[in-house]
Amino acid sequence: MENRSNNQTTHPPQWLNLKLIVSGLETVQDLIVISLCIGLFCFMVLELREMFFSLLPPLNFQEVTADILFLLVLVELFRLLIIYLQEQRVSIGVAVEVCIVSVLREVIVRGVLETPWIQILSTGGFLLVLGVLLVIRVWLPPTFEGIDPERRIANRKRNLSGSESSADPVGVNSKFNSH
Repeated sequence: MENRSNNQTTHPPQWLNLKLIVSGLETVQDLIVISLCIGLFCFMVLELREMFFSLLPPLNFQEVTADILFLLVLVELFRLLIIYLQEQRVSIGVAVEVCIVSVLREVIVRGVLETPWIQILSTGGFLLVLGVLLVIRVWLPPTFEGIDPERRIANRKRNLSGSESSADPVGVNSKFNSH
């Protein structure tokens, strides 16, 4: 009776095709991202319309600048979604760029002179960390191109242990002769 329950836990039922389920979930996820792209695009068009209306006299420079920077953030988010649809990954570089532009937009809109010094200092530290992350990501291996670092390390260990046992033919023969 125990073998039967262990067999059911190790092998899923035949009607439960995990590859088909994962493929269906990925399709639903892609549809969600596509709907986000369409919604974001429509929102960008509405924001562009508002920006053009803010260019009419009387001209409020701070409002125009805020609208332009907000459009840049939306464009970067749209680019992040497009990269996700194309490559099925979230681009670290684009995500960091979105964060940098968003933080800079807030600093510019609020004004550096009206912002408390401790907030400017913490914002500068945050931007410094984001900048370092942007530089470091260049040296990270591109795991999205089918390179799995964990699998690579496991294969390397397997090859090293295999070469050690094959380098000692007496040890291999003694293992077989010990029965």
